Amino acid sequence: MTEKNRYCVIMCGGCGSRLWPKSRTQMPKQFIDFLGTGQSLLQLTVARLKGIIPQENIIMLTRSEYVDLVKEQVPEITDSQILCEPAHRRTGPGNAWAAYHIKALNPDAKIMVAPCDNIILRVDEFRESVEKAFEFIEHHDTLLTFGVKPTHPETRYGYIQQGREIDSDFAMVKTFTEKPDLELAKVFVDSGEFYWNTGIFFWSATSIIKALNDNAAKVSPKFREGEGIYGTDKEEEFIKEIYSASQSISIDYAVLEKADNVTVLRVDGIGWTDLGTWGSLYDVSPKNHDGNVLQGTKTMMMNSHNNIVSTQGDKLVVVSELDDYIIADSENALLIVPRSEEQKIRTYVREVKATYGDEYK
Repeated sequence: MTEKNRYCVIMCGGCGSRLWPKSRTQMPKQFIDFLGTGQSLLQLTVARLKGIIPQENIIMLTRSEYVDLVKEQVPEITDSQILCEPAHRRTGPGNAWAAYHIKALNPDAKIMVAPCDNIILRVDEFRESVEKAFEFIEHHDTLLTFGVKPTHPETRYGYIQQGREIDSDFAMVKTFTEKPDLELAKVFVDSGEFYWNTGIFFWSATSIIKALNDNAAKVSPKFREGEGIYGTDKEEEFIKEIYSASQSISIDYAVLEKADNVTVLRVDGIGWTDLGTWGSLYDVSPKNHDGNVLQGTKTMMMNSHNNIVSTQGDKLVVVSELDDYIIADSENALLIVPRSEEQKIRTYVREVKATYGDEYK
């Protein structure tokens, strides 16, 4: 495959509310340096693609309120490389738009879809897997996903059940399951048939558009009406018209769970984590001898274990007799909750907004 046919759609329009109060509506997680590397999650995502995908073929799918942040953090991206969603409709409509837009630019396009909140600890292995994935979709009419062998029962991730083996790296996908409860996750792990769904996808523009037409009756028709408009100065206005009527649905539900040509590339060696929660940040962060993750400038922990403390400014934080907690602040908000309640944070944010207004969301 020639490099000019390779594209990547970086999904960078989410608000990251489960990482509140660090991640806020005006500055969501993808624009924050959570790992102390000097680069945001978005910048790390772009850096991993260098040399694999031409810079001009990187497409940012985001929302209007984040366009300036994208330009600031990735200044090499041009306006024509930013697709600005007029409304939040999850990943189904966004992937549909990106596919039609890219196909208008290059009918032979092969597309990688990359969430910008992934942590990849072993970048060389990741890049090798990306090369392997592009090579596979060049020769197969398929929708491909990266799958990671689970190390423990995890309720924060979706799961892929592998079916027929293709070779030592690839297999057909039998089923998708979104975020199971703990008991079901244990069954999945014990079976040896399931992989974590990374949300990293590969397909040709032609293959995903066909799959949308075959499986996503509430998404695809509106976008199909725009053929001939994509890539012209009428595209933006057309998208504004159809987005309000588009179903809010993930690409997993809209297409991948229904299509019969989905494959998984097993990529256990890339060091993947989805940085969606404080728990996932805890998992990938260095810990002291008491199992605490300390991201504050001045922190004292007395008889406290397995906490994550993420504070800003020059304040001193003293914690005593506390185990398995999240302690995180921003300029105007402080969160203290058990790590076991991290899935409730999104609900807490809604309640905060209802009680105290948008200033705290």
